[in-house]
Amino acid sequence: MPPQSVDSTIELLNRADYVADRALATVVYLALRMGRPLFLEGEAGVGKTEVAKVLAQVLATPLVRLQCYEGLDVASAVYEWDYSRQMLEIRLAEAAGVTSRQALGHEIFSERFLLRRPLMQAIDFGAGPPPVLLIDELDRADEPFEAFLLELLSDFQVSVPELGVFKAPSPPVVVITSNRTREIHDAVKRRCLYHWIDYPDAERELEILRRKAPAAAATLARQVVAFVQRLRGLDLFKSPGIAETIDWCNAIVALDRAALDAPTADATLGALLKYQDDLGRIRGAEVTRILAELPAMAPA
Repeated sequence: MPPQSVDSTIELLNRADYVADRALATVVYLALRMGRPLFLEGEAGVGKTEVAKVLAQVLATPLVRLQCYEGLDVASAVYEWDYSRQMLEIRLAEAAGVTSRQALGHEIFSERFLLRRPLMQAIDFGAGPPPVLLIDELDRADEPFEAFLLELLSDFQVSVPELGVFKAPSPPVVVITSNRTREIHDAVKRRCLYHWIDYPDAERELEILRRKAPAAAATLARQVVAFVQRLRGLDLFKSPGIAETIDWCNAIVALDRAALDAPTADATLGALLKYQDDLGRIRGAEVTRILAELPAMAPA
């Protein structure tokens, strides 16, 4: 059942171990209450995709995910015909002596040969509850795909020339994410409720670690959060996201460390930073310097 207030939305997300601030919980609540798509932008690894996964979990409904990429087209995103099975059906019909092209054409262009891709799955979902449709990393797709998406978001229907129009009995819950590698057209954003997900503050990131890396000692969790918060203040090619913080903490736990030291930080930094230039800048003296500052920076 959808949440009845912003406070209940925060509680619902918390039960699924998603630690949301009030601003995010508010826009999630409004998207569900108003039936509007939710457009989430932010750096990679800040939890945009996780919002859709958590919503599917707490609403007890399927998650349908469309991963966007350059060259994404209707055949991959919406539907296509199962050509190999259609050809086999034609050969079997010919072998059986079927000569009516009209009857054969009607048969091979029936729903049993229709391959439903994510967008059609989210529209033609049958008698169950509306799914959560995740359109992930829309900024990776080409602009013409955005134009098609506009129609879908307006009417939640797909036209298949051979079969007719497939229309959603009720709109799915739509979550669109973007890492902002390029600007998304204003027309798409106008159809959505927009929210920018930023890196969390130290207190919220520590709470996330407590939930996602429960095996970490309290001292280690505080040190990891303080270290990562310090890194985000530096001019790195790619600052670590929440996902990297969790991975790094779990990597240190896997080495049976209860606290962070310079050799361990140096050895495991690849779980946190993903570019050689950033690794080269931080390893060694910079790691030692940041660690020396941690006692004054560590969250209470």
